[in-house]
Amino acid sequence: MLWSSDAGCRAGLRWKTDSEPAVIRNGRSVVSGARATAGNALGLAAAFAAFALAGCRTHDFPQYPPNYREYAYVTNGGSDTVTVLDVVNVRIDRELQVGHNPVALAASPTRDEIYVVNAGPADGNGSISVIDAEHNAVVATIPLHRQPVSIAVDQAGARAFVANSGSNSVSVVDLKARRETAQIGAGEQPAAAGIAPDGKTLVVANRRGNSVTLIDPASGRVRSVFEGCPGAAGVVILPDSSKTFVPCSAGHQVAVIALAQPEAHPALPDRLEALMDVGRAPVDLALKPDGGEIFASNSLSDSVSEIYNTTDEVGDTYMIGADPVRGLVSRDNALLYVANQRSQEVTAYSIEDGRRLSSIHVGDGPAALAFSAAGHLLFVVDSRSGDVAVVRTAVEQLPNSPRNYGERFAFTLLPAGRSPNAIVDKAFTLQ
Repeated sequence: MLWSSDAGCRAGLRWKTDSEPAVIRNGRSVVSGARATAGNALGLAAAFAAFALAGCRTHDFPQYPPNYREYAYVTNGGSDTVTVLDVVNVRIDRELQVGHNPVALAASPTRDEIYVVNAGPADGNGSISVIDAEHNAVVATIPLHRQPVSIAVDQAGARAFVANSGSNSVSVVDLKARRETAQIGAGEQPAAAGIAPDGKTLVVANRRGNSVTLIDPASGRVRSVFEGCPGAAGVVILPDSSKTFVPCSAGHQVAVIALAQPEAHPALPDRLEALMDVGRAPVDLALKPDGGEIFASNSLSDSVSEIYNTTDEVGDTYMIGADPVRGLVSRDNALLYVANQRSQEVTAYSIEDGRRLSSIHVGDGPAALAFSAAGHLLFVVDSRSGDVAVVRTAVEQLPNSPRNYGERFAFTLLPAGRSPNAIVDKAFTLQ
């Protein structure tokens, strides 16, 4: 028998018998709500047992109006597709063909659109596929340059900034007109780009250049370049646009750069504040929603380091799991979830108490994370087993037990394409 879900908790969980039909997708046979593999069968059985003990409580799931829609979009680098998950009913909606080797995506903050970055062939150019979220259809393709790898959309939803790793540049894209309007030179092999919330600074992490480039988005002028960050790999910017943090993934540090704010502090330029020692190979930074601490995932140290944003100090470092590559903090700022790629586990860590709460069994090679809009579900993209584990974030509390202590588990697996690598959630209301 294989594990299956019929709209998740809403319609109740059940076992699929061998007589039930499977669905053929991408040339392979899967169950119509999940795919079971030998590597996770025992974990799924344990999850089912835990689920039965905890119960399926309807109040853990939001009550949506009829015109509410919510989808999670998963890029499948090996299939040239995007898997669309229906979050309301916790099931597969469809799979969309996009460009070659999709590696990143972003949701518009103002329109019902998703932007998928296709890295393209090794010797060719990439593109952006635009998905209309209301109809879940690809409606436009925007040509880019060589090996685009990341995307950031401004708060107005007007422009996107795409790091072209193979062209040592950043594309500025007019999302309404569906075209590139400028190409700005960056350092060697830019790996990530981020736009400050105030829209006044574009931060580019240059992996092979071991540097960080700051750009004025209005003029396209390179404002500052800071070197000495080996393997610069990501960008986090504080909500007040005062600082940016960049993990130096080929070393053991995180760069802290104070961003110039001429209106508030006209005499202060962009400046490197610190190179903070964390663990080996920090590859990801997770910022608390309130703009407080940052947590660095140290891939080669199997640890997470806590960074205090106001003082540029590193607090404790915690052993977390095998090859932590992605972190995500709950919207109440209480829990840190960490995807450990060299395993089949996501770790739940209590920030307030400074301790691990549980290890959540998922698929093989968890590499990307996203919450549902209500925060009641955590989606875990499993890069090696090619599926998405759905974790219920609410826990059954025992009498007199501390807050957040309890069992969390993946209650279903939904199939994705080959080599899934990124995910984004989009919620909206039909007019």
